[in-house]
Amino acid sequence: MRRPTPYTLSARLYDVISFEWPIYGAGREAAFELLNLPAGSHVLDLGCGTGLNFAGLQRMIGPTGSITGIDASSQMLEQARRRADQAGWDNVTLVAADATALTTADVGETEFDAALSTYALSLMTPWQAALDAMIAATRVGGVVAVVDMQRPVGRAAIWTPLAKLACRLGGADIEAHPWAAMPERLDTITESAVRGGHIQVRVGRIR
Repeated sequence: MRRPTPYTLSARLYDVISFEWPIYGAGREAAFELLNLPAGSHVLDLGCGTGLNFAGLQRMIGPTGSITGIDASSQMLEQARRRADQAGWDNVTLVAADATALTTADVGETEFDAALSTYALSLMTPWQAALDAMIAATRVGGVVAVVDMQRPVGRAAIWTPLAKLACRLGGADIEAHPWAAMPERLDTITESAVRGGHIQVRVGRIR
């Protein structure tokens, strides 16, 4: 996974310019609700960026759990480390790696209880390899969550030009629909859609 240049240049400002509060935070919260992880869970956060998932994950897993964040941008990981340090989360490990070519050298031998990717797979080529890496790193019976974007639907379709522009500026492919590949790879798919269907959430269980 090679993040587009904007993610490197704007890492320090990313949380401000990413429309997190009005739009994209809702997708994260929907994923946390579907995941409903028990305390002590070990989670892989693929394409973790500045660590915007960390607080929600920490609410579930507590100090006995752990988060391993993967991102290709060292600048984004710097912000994620600052977030973890300021919050006192000493159970966060950050790794600079290409999510489409993960190895055990990147994530270790331990299988995760859950893997999560929010708004990241649509940035990657090929995203299928990153999804497969998430699944491979998760134990049997564990869960995999994907949050990503598509064109708004229904009455919200009026916002499609703005959604397409936001994705283009961020380097994401709004037509990627990575969640569509989950049913053939995972069992017991649960789903949610927020913000006029622009944000799609899927959680599946490892067979």
